Amino acid sequence: GKPRVARAVRAMAAPKTGEPVVDGYTTMFPAPPVPRRAGVIMHPTSLPGSYGIGDLGAEAYAFVDWLAEAKMQIWQVLPLVPPGRPIPGVREDYWSPYSGRDAHCGNTLMISLPELVKDGLLESNELPHPYNMRGDVDFNAVAEKNEPVIAKAANNLLALPDEHDLKAAFLAWRSRPEIEVWLKEAALFDAICKTPELLGKDWWDWPTELRTRDAAALDAKRASSTASIDEFCATQFLFDKQWLAIKKYANEKGVALVGDMPIYVGGHSADVWANQSLFLLNGECKPSAVAGVPPDAFSEDGQLWGNPLYDWPAHEVEGYRWWAGRLGRALELHDEVRIDHFRAFAAYYSVPADAKTAKTGSWMVGPGESFFKGIAKALGGAPIVAEDLGVITTDVVALREAIDAPGMVVLQFAWGDDERSPHLLHNHYENSFCYPGTHDNETSQGWYENQDEKTKLKLANYAGISDAEGAAWGFIRMGMSSVSKACVFTMQDVMGLGNEARMNTPGVADGNWAWRIGAPGVFASATGEAKRLAALAERYQRVASTGPQAPKKAEAAAEPAAAAPAPAA
Repeated sequence: GKPRVARAVRAMAAPKTGEPVVDGYTTMFPAPPVPRRAGVIMHPTSLPGSYGIGDLGAEAYAFVDWLAEAKMQIWQVLPLVPPGRPIPGVREDYWSPYSGRDAHCGNTLMISLPELVKDGLLESNELPHPYNMRGDVDFNAVAEKNEPVIAKAANNLLALPDEHDLKAAFLAWRSRPEIEVWLKEAALFDAICKTPELLGKDWWDWPTELRTRDAAALDAKRASSTASIDEFCATQFLFDKQWLAIKKYANEKGVALVGDMPIYVGGHSADVWANQSLFLLNGECKPSAVAGVPPDAFSEDGQLWGNPLYDWPAHEVEGYRWWAGRLGRALELHDEVRIDHFRAFAAYYSVPADAKTAKTGSWMVGPGESFFKGIAKALGGAPIVAEDLGVITTDVVALREAIDAPGMVVLQFAWGDDERSPHLLHNHYENSFCYPGTHDNETSQGWYENQDEKTKLKLANYAGISDAEGAAWGFIRMGMSSVSKACVFTMQDVMGLGNEARMNTPGVADGNWAWRIGAPGVFASATGEAKRLAALAERYQRVASTGPQAPKKAEAAAEPAAAAPAPAA
């Protein structure tokens, strides 16, 4: 809309004062308001499921149906990548989707076992006895019980004749150039990692010929690991098949999938190992500088994340090819993508790799608009959401506005002493996503219970938050009323849950990412919450005007008449 308005203004400015206006003047109206949406953030692992974890089966479809009933147009998820996985006695890790081993692969623990039976890849008596149908996810138990069954299904797929429909679909998928470019490297990386003498070692500690990717050594490893590599690829295909079927179903119901992409990738990953020239590594292939954030009021040492930094000039030379592939893959799996730590595209914090804290780091200029122009050239643009929280300087705002990406506002951040806080409801801006809180925050009810009386009084006076309504639904109502073009709520807030349901506590390593909403069938008992969301979406004009969720024409025509004010006396 903006370019059309600008051209109209220039055309209108052509006649001189006192002269007739230009032809068509009475049709030169401002651009129509941006469509408003609302949605829910819940990771698939938090869905109900009969086998210890939320999966991509019947309950995922039930959740989409529930979202459509609630007039929600967004389902936001956390990164779908394989999470960081511990190796007992060798490597500590905590199943975080933000510390994945590969930025392109899917988390195969989400594969629905009953769907594999439907595909004819398993018999129903080969499934484990249902377990942990309503409790938090025990990822180690899920891996131990489900992965052998998934592996059996993958090998049964591989054993099918090539002309079988499912096998033919797998072979076609595997040979697609945009899939093959990352899949073959991820599968080989996985095979090397499983080598007994290399178990738990970072790739830069592998033997020289593997670390430096000697062609003959890699060919030999591929040849000796054919079965492992084929199984890896087949398992990824099964994840893709199930997830993309859900995406198609969601889109048909008027629900867009919003993904989440950490800006950095893990050091011990196929991404870095296969693309070493694109990262800041030293002569031993180890990171020479790592990511983090500087000290602030919450952390006197800052945060040392440890991810290797990008060699941005090298990315620019190759036309951002790797990044275009990464974003292209994300946009195959989702309709839009939130990029975590967006501010690093403007300027990023670089810490020497041998530093013990982030105190000795320094700010470095990021790729800026050049990056997004390169992506636009490669992909034709990419619908992203900019996670622009934290220390946000003018260059970050200017970059976000230059590429017209929505930013983020978080209602829980609004109640300090800063009356100009961008998170306060009256300071929101249209091109933004509004959240009461994110997966990294307390639930709204838990947060409210931990506030002092002064803050609670401010919330009551400003937003009418009361115990009768409940803090969670008070924050949902605030988000709905925001000028932000999209508002997204955690499922924990929709269910009015306290901090026992918190998804992640930053700085605490263990006990995160495990929350689940309940047992199979829970969405059938959540119709009250769906109706409540739908009513708020109607009130604050966040109901789709076109597409599958749009009201029927007869209803749409009747509503304005019913709502029309009486003529003045």
